[in-house]
Amino acid sequence: MRRLHLLCEGQTEETVVRDVITPYLQETGIVTTHSILKTKRPAGGPAHKGGLSSWSKIFEEIRLLSRDSSIDLLTTLFDYYGLPADVPGMATRPSGTPQDRVTHVERAMAESVGAARFLPHLVLHEIEAWVLLGHDALGALAGDSALAQAAKAIVFTAQGAELVNDGVETAPSKRILNLFPRYRKTSDGPLVIAELGIDAIRGACPHADAWFRTVITTLAPSS
Repeated sequence: MRRLHLLCEGQTEETVVRDVITPYLQETGIVTTHSILKTKRPAGGPAHKGGLSSWSKIFEEIRLLSRDSSIDLLTTLFDYYGLPADVPGMATRPSGTPQDRVTHVERAMAESVGAARFLPHLVLHEIEAWVLLGHDALGALAGDSALAQAAKAIVFTAQGAELVNDGVETAPSKRILNLFPRYRKTSDGPLVIAELGIDAIRGACPHADAWFRTVITTLAPSS
């Protein structure tokens, strides 16, 4: 069995990997491991984890992981929204669709790292897009059917969960908090995504589907 390692932006992504993505990929014969990005490595103390502050810190972590020969494919679960401005490709993003722009950045990240086993992945626009897609589960969690309908309308108006934009006040997480101020990112988000399921995400989110398809094609044992 071949091994996929997912470098996660923070606790929310780690929980989604552990509870949702890992069981899904196990069914295809892929073993997964994961870690949270270490943002600071103080001498003599524990590393600080979570959050994307600069490309240099991201690059350092990727470089260290790429030295592990037991990893067959190294990928990321980072939000495109809020990505540091110095990440390769961010300053040269083309005009075009959000998928064109995020793919450009992922390609630039891969070229900067220069490791054949590295597959960058950025969630378009952030992992809360998947939560909005799970509007029924979100409404059930909040005990509010009107919330479910409002979240569904956001996705419908944007013409897809991945197209809910990256504005400071209109990104998926901001919209959820406007609807549900008690929303807890690290616990409620993974619960909704687990209820929704990866198949539903792949069916409605082309960028996410392309990532899963590449991972499975690259690593899954031949039938």
